[in-house]
Amino acid sequence: MSGIELSTSAFNDHALIPRRYTRDGEDVSPPLEWSGVPDGTAELLLLCEDPDAPSGTFVHWLVTGIDPAARSVDAGETPQGGTPLTNGFGGTGWGGPQPPAGDEAHRYFFRLYALPEAVRIPDNASAQDVHRAVDGPALASGNIVGLYQR
Repeated sequence: MSGIELSTSAFNDHALIPRRYTRDGEDVSPPLEWSGVPDGTAELLLLCEDPDAPSGTFVHWLVTGIDPAARSVDAGETPQGGTPLTNGFGGTGWGGPQPPAGDEAHRYFFRLYALPEAVRIPDNASAQDVHRAVDGPALASGNIVGLYQR
């Protein structure tokens, strides 16, 4: 599988996520940019998950149906053509990091998938549901990891 290059101007890969993008701050989604979306992509899917959450992998952001021609999303926005689904907090769209106070830094994986056809993801889907639906058929994917600790 080829790779999508996913990046953000908000933080470096495996570096701390600024407070602005967390529930302790303004709770806006970070800006993202990407390249390397392969031909034949029907839609993009964006997932941000925290595998270090005490109750299991936690979904912070899930957006389906993103226009494959899109190459970025501004802070606090929904990617072009995308439909934000319910996050682990029960809200729609972005729900920023808020790990338990005193925990070691949690890892937040931002993952972008290029899909050959529209995928049906149920609202309130778990990260495992998303992986089951997209890991096989994905034409390409990319990720960036941010860290946050309280």
